[in-house]
Amino acid sequence: MQVEVMISAEDIAKRVRELGEEITRDYDSKDLVVVGILKGAVVFMSDLIRVITVPLEVDFMATSSYGLSTQTSGVVQLLKDLDTSIEDRDVLIVEDIIDTGLTLSYLNQLLHSRKPASIKTAVLLDKPDRRQTEFVPDYVGFVIPDRFVIGYGLDVEHKFRGLPYIGVVNN
Repeated sequence: MQVEVMISAEDIAKRVRELGEEITRDYDSKDLVVVGILKGAVVFMSDLIRVITVPLEVDFMATSSYGLSTQTSGVVQLLKDLDTSIEDRDVLIVEDIIDTGLTLSYLNQLLHSRKPASIKTAVLLDKPDRRQTEFVPDYVGFVIPDRFVIGYGLDVEHKFRGLPYIGVVNN
């Protein structure tokens, strides 16, 4: 398998710092809970929370709409729920990529029902050409074309998450 670099590790680090600074300004004096969506968002979230300078709590959720496929089934399943209450707290959902928007739309509705003070979303990658919902993330690292990408948390068949860059698979 050949992998072409789409976004370098240096460009990712620079953009994550910028996002962290923006989120820090927006959440000054707030009760922030950062919710990472497993497994893909772990790398992005780890780097992001290290550059956010306001106090925060971390929690995780896990969903599935892909299984082992590279195409979404269109049905979002909740595999792991939050361990903490978010009522009256400010929630930032951190996701690796938004394409169809189905997962983030589902999570946004689910978490809104738990009465948080606010909910925003941060995504490393946005593929607007694949959107099936009206969902728009609040913080976006990079807008990318409709290509299958791996690295920096994103995988193919559970592999390549550890690449320090975003790559495109060329078969």
